[in-house]
Amino acid sequence: MEAIAIVRRRLDNRRVRPEQPNINRNIRAQQVLLIDHENENRGVTDTRDAISLAEEVGLDLVVVSEGKETPVAKILDYGKHQYQQKKRQKQSAKPTMKEVKLRPNVDDADYGIRIERATEWLDKGNHVKFQIRLRGREHQHRDRARELLERIVQDLDKVAKVQSLDTKSLIVQLVPES
Repeated sequence: MEAIAIVRRRLDNRRVRPEQPNINRNIRAQQVLLIDHENENRGVTDTRDAISLAEEVGLDLVVVSEGKETPVAKILDYGKHQYQQKKRQKQSAKPTMKEVKLRPNVDDADYGIRIERATEWLDKGNHVKFQIRLRGREHQHRDRARELLERIVQDLDKVAKVQSLDTKSLIVQLVPES
């Protein structure tokens, strides 16, 4: 019983290494399809020769695509490559349209919070869409909903300009003031 506990403890204490990127000496393939730093295809070459070419130029040999037979490797600055990838991820993950849904009888405190949030989003460069939803008998008082839309436009006039205002469907889209 005690031996089993010791074995489990040893397995639990093992450190998990993060997967190493395929750069320079970490490339396991014998040969790679090489693209040099000037984006010229050099064809299939030995990995050692490719690494020496990269070191001569002062750059890294990075596997860009794992192929079935030979991986595609490119000579580039790995730090710059990582930075550009992170930058692309941030840009693609950033939503540009934020949506706020309101009812025509919204309380002043809730309204104030929504306007503050919209101001923050507009300051960050996002577009904001306000939609007023009507239910049941609220349809008889569409004029209150239109007044709320106009109030939103007036309150955000300093930080945004109106992209579209649809009083029929009760939607206003705002873009940051340039």
